[in-house]
Amino acid sequence: MSTLGIVLIVIAAVVLLLLVGGFLGAARRRSHHGHHYDRHLAEADRALEQARAADKGWDRDVMETAARQALATEKPGWAYSELELVLVDDRPGTAEDRAHFMAYGDDGETRVVIARRETGWAPELLSNEQSVS
Repeated sequence: MSTLGIVLIVIAAVVLLLLVGGFLGAARRRSHHGHHYDRHLAEADRALEQARAADKGWDRDVMETAARQALATEKPGWAYSELELVLVDDRPGTAEDRAHFMAYGDDGETRVVIARRETGWAPELLSNEQSVS
């Protein structure tokens, strides 16, 4: 075998080892820091939805009141510690507008969907969510 062949084989082996090492390192970093990334991404999404709602002139206090009333009606006695706006579905006009809130409590979490009607915000859906860890 020629010297050039040996050098090319060694270079290819080193590049392959570096490539495999890089993939393994990235996978380890992703598994170690992935939950931080997901949490920060979720916080950014919530902030974006809140800004979008504020820019469209939606009254956040009125929407939260409707969500709280829906929880009190559908899940009386359920204690939740936090209610967050997580999604704004702003369609043309006002008849199709929806807002999704998440209520977090010790017993789990519940999605509350409210819809804009001619008379104001009204509950449309309450559903229990599975916690993703």
